[in-house]
Amino acid sequence: MNNIQISASILSADLSNLAAVTEGLEHSGVDMLHFDVMDGHFVPNLTFGMPVLAAIDHCTNLFLDVHLMITNPLQYVEQFAKAGADLITFHLESDSDPEETIRTIHAAGAQAGIVLKPGTSWETAIPFLPMVEVVLVMTVEPGFGGQSFLWKMIDKVEALHQYAEAHGLSYRIEVDGGINAETAPHVLRAGAELLVIGSYLFRQADPKSAMDAIRENARKLQQA
Repeated sequence: MNNIQISASILSADLSNLAAVTEGLEHSGVDMLHFDVMDGHFVPNLTFGMPVLAAIDHCTNLFLDVHLMITNPLQYVEQFAKAGADLITFHLESDSDPEETIRTIHAAGAQAGIVLKPGTSWETAIPFLPMVEVVLVMTVEPGFGGQSFLWKMIDKVEALHQYAEAHGLSYRIEVDGGINAETAPHVLRAGAELLVIGSYLFRQADPKSAMDAIRENARKLQQA
């Protein structure tokens, strides 16, 4: 484990006042904002588009972590980059050519990441691992917030971490779904470095204390 970062998933936030939400998260010490884009086709839900991302970008200096859960991410990469995305992750299960999508993300000035659904083997990502900055492991089925953590996904995180070490690759492993004080130490121990936290974080009376506790546990794991 190196630098552990927390990406707050605004899908679980009070969407009636995103400016205040982002300001509060920034003051609480969150590292980035996780922005879930769903098209109602790739996953059975609809969420945000480019105008909402651009509005958030105008009211925060936080790193914007954009997760495209859409059928054809390649079609929209440049638009999301222009709207403020700093990292764009897309699903290998989508219809877009992965190499072309990664190249287009980089050409648009953003970091690139690939995403794996729970049922997709980690080996599917091997051809693209040297090309990306992030690999996002879904620890729930994509599409809705508030789901329970899938414990079997820890093995996938560990395999990706071991592969990176064995082959001298520098991608970071992100996890998304059911991350809380109980599950975070397990994914961190397996090799994850970026934690997407949604429902758990926004239920806390003091989000900063909750994040500080997770970071402190990470430090203890590194020293163990």
